[in-house]
Order: sequence, then C-alpha cells, then structure tokens
Amino acid sequence: MKIFGIVGMSGSGKTELLVKLIPELTARGVGVSTIKHTHHNVEVDKPGKDSYRHRKSGAKQVMVASAGRWSLIRELRDAPEPTLGELIEKLEPVDLLLIEGFKRESHAKLEVFRHDHEQELLAPGDDKIIAVASDGPIEGLSVPLIDLNDVSAVADFILSFNKLEKA
Repeated sequence: MKIFGIVGMSGSGKTELLVKLIPELTARGVGVSTIKHTHHNVEVDKPGKDSYRHRKSGAKQVMVASAGRWSLIRELRDAPEPTLGELIEKLEPVDLLLIEGFKRESHAKLEVFRHDHEQELLAPGDDKIIAVASDGPIEGLSVPLIDLNDVSAVADFILSFNKLEKA
C-alpha cells in the first residue's frame, strides 16, 4: 500500500483538493482510502442516537452496522492519541492511502498553498514535501509546482511518484 500525504495550513484547501482527487483516482482504477487528522474533538454520532447513548454510558468501543456500511467508534478517554502507524494498521490494504494532515510525519507529501490565505509555505522547512499545488506562481521553490486547479495533473504527479500505473 502506497502512502502519500496532503498537507497545508488550516483553510488552504486540503479537503477541497481531496474530494476532487479521490474520484479522479478511482476513475483511473486506483483503490483509495484516507486518514484525516484533526485538532478538534471528533463526533461521528449524534446526541440521542443509540450509539451515542452506548458511548456516553461508558462503552469503550461502539460498532454500528447496516447493510451498506459499518463504523467503529473508539473512545480514547485518557489514553494517548494513536500514532499514524497505529491508525494505518487498522485499515485494509488499498492501492493508495491518502493522509490529510499529519504534517510532521515522515511520509512523502504534497503541500496545498493558496495565495489569498495568509499562510507560510511549509515546503522550505520539510524535505518530505516533494511538490506544492498552488493557485499561482511561487518564487524560489525547490520542488515541483503543480496547478492546484488541475486535479488531473495532481493525480498524474501522485501516481507517477508512487509508481502506480492505472488506467
């Protein structure tokens, strides 16, 4: 399973790129899974629902299953946040695992950079950022620059880098 990261400052458009990139890759026959890191508390069920009540009653894990999907909710309580490696171990293998966030990890990454956001470019300080996808030119960049609005070009770069030859 190939692992590739999408990083950038908050509000840079990482998720926006991913929701365009995933169908582009799957249309080319690439099996894709994702892991997203957030600094916010994750809530995946709703107050009043049975699964929520199970969790709030003290269940360590709650699984919800139907004919179309299943979900496992794990309460960490006072346990440390799992590492990226521990999270990856919980996934079934696919062609490409896209990681949103986890910018301090050591996998290869593409940085999303928008000129209209007041943000600092991460690439100069991270040798694992192997390209930048931006909405405009960037002076003095030492890695490839890809047009952020050309999802096909972003997909081409990721597939080529990961040596994934699909349709």
